Amino acid sequence: MTFSLRAHAEEHAHWSYNDHAGTGPAHWGALDRDSRLCKTGLQQSPIALYTRSAKRLSDREIALHFGTAKGELVNNGHTIQFNVADATTNAVAYKGVSYALAQFHFHTPSEHRLDGKSFPMEMHLVNKDASGKITVVGVFIKQGRKNAALPGLWDQLPAPNAAPKAGEVDLAALLPASHKAMVYAGSLTTPPCSEEVNWIVMEQPIEMSRQQIQAFQKLFRDNHRPLQKEHGRKVLEESAM
Repeated sequence: MTFSLRAHAEEHAHWSYNDHAGTGPAHWGALDRDSRLCKTGLQQSPIALYTRSAKRLSDREIALHFGTAKGELVNNGHTIQFNVADATTNAVAYKGVSYALAQFHFHTPSEHRLDGKSFPMEMHLVNKDASGKITVVGVFIKQGRKNAALPGLWDQLPAPNAAPKAGEVDLAALLPASHKAMVYAGSLTTPPCSEEVNWIVMEQPIEMSRQQIQAFQKLFRDNHRPLQKEHGRKVLEESAM
């Protein structure tokens, strides 16, 4: 995210989601100096989100500009990730700044919770501005119909260390119909847990079939970070994207 997850896997290869191995989320903050924020940070992600307590954004501050994206699907050992080949045509505008899409990836189960509810999966679309700052769009995934925006890529997910799989995704078709979202200041959800990350978490989930969800879970039984403390952060709601 501050870097791509591929870079994270290379620079922090010793982290995992297995606390029993001593390298899981409970231990990330002690793995190395770069990851101290995983333990000491006050704006860590994910968090529990509640629509009833969110304050409404006074102005329209977010605009999504997502269309077709070409790139490569990879298994980086921590998730399945689609690295965008040309990020210039897909972007998020937030508070007047444009953040170009760099990659999107998946977690199971969902990392955020919405009104106390967890989902089978969560997708993160990671966007960067010219200075490297990050805005992530989170999308919950529930079990339902087969997702027609993914089959060409999802039918055969790459194994660890397999060659990247070239493909194309219609991002507009992959997003929910409603763009109503929860907005807050957080962090990367993987080491080094860097903060100053803008989070835009969609309230409406998208659907994947049971078979599509299970295909991911066969590769990653559990690759989510547990909920973090809110520490009095303000959570806003954007309803006019």
